[in-house]
Amino acid sequence: MNKTSTSKPHLSIIVISYQTRQMTLDCIQSIYDQTETPFELIVLDNASTDGSAEAVADRFPNASLIAESSNHGFGPAHHIAMRHVSTDWILLLNPDTVVLDHAIDRLFAFARSRPDAGIWGGRTLNADLSLNPASCFGRMTLWSTISRVLGLNAIFRRSEFFNSEYFGDWPRDTVREVDIVSGCFLLIGKETWDALGGFDDAFKMYGEETDMCLRSRALGCRPVVTPDAEIIHYGGASQAVRSEKMVRLLRAKVELINRHFPKWQRALGRAVFRLWPLSRLIATSVAGKVLRKPHLAETSRTWAEVWRKRSEWQNGIA
Repeated sequence: MNKTSTSKPHLSIIVISYQTRQMTLDCIQSIYDQTETPFELIVLDNASTDGSAEAVADRFPNASLIAESSNHGFGPAHHIAMRHVSTDWILLLNPDTVVLDHAIDRLFAFARSRPDAGIWGGRTLNADLSLNPASCFGRMTLWSTISRVLGLNAIFRRSEFFNSEYFGDWPRDTVREVDIVSGCFLLIGKETWDALGGFDDAFKMYGEETDMCLRSRALGCRPVVTPDAEIIHYGGASQAVRSEKMVRLLRAKVELINRHFPKWQRALGRAVFRLWPLSRLIATSVAGKVLRKPHLAETSRTWAEVWRKRSEWQNGIA
């Protein structure tokens, strides 16, 4: 049943898709199956060539479909979708997700019980229903960057001191204030989005929600997550490191240092962070030779490519 046909929508759900036809269809189906809160669904397809837009139009005619002729990137696409929003609440939901057990209803109720937070998120799981910790993060700091370069965050993965960006081994099973809520499942008020200007278009891919959540502090927001709203997020599952992806990610992270580290730490933060790909190259190269594992050798070659391309990411977004 289309929830928007029987009641004025309370919530606008935005899904930005690109080359994820079946996942997008499964995601949308789970929204309709698991959501009682009256909503409007806005799907923007970033010029997919896999038939995503046509499939959405055919299977979900009540969704507001925006089929673009060019790929705008994740962040900029949201600004286009926002022109179609008619409610006071906005849920950002990735197309590679599945809504579980009325998660959207639960998150919406949680937000109304904690209006001071300004930004709200839930708990994400992998396909096998194991914890996917990428639903929220702690901010990058000079210390977390040093820990990353030295590998301390991996050696002492369970420690919040050494692995602060992932909160150590916290299983996301309690309500907690966090620095960053993942954009894969992020609820925000339209008034707050507008006050922030939403995502900064400089971040085409990666870093959008981090930048926005950190900027939201100036408005008095205190992002918070609840374990009662759970979704599956396939994107957080293990995947091979790819050089192009890592270049984009590293560029975004350096830009976050440029914008959000204390001014006196920025030069040092950039210098330290630039060593991370080199440290991964050395570690995977040595491990690959000692352990004779083909996948480590392949990962090492990828990190070598990322290091060769350091001029593309080492200064952030140009």
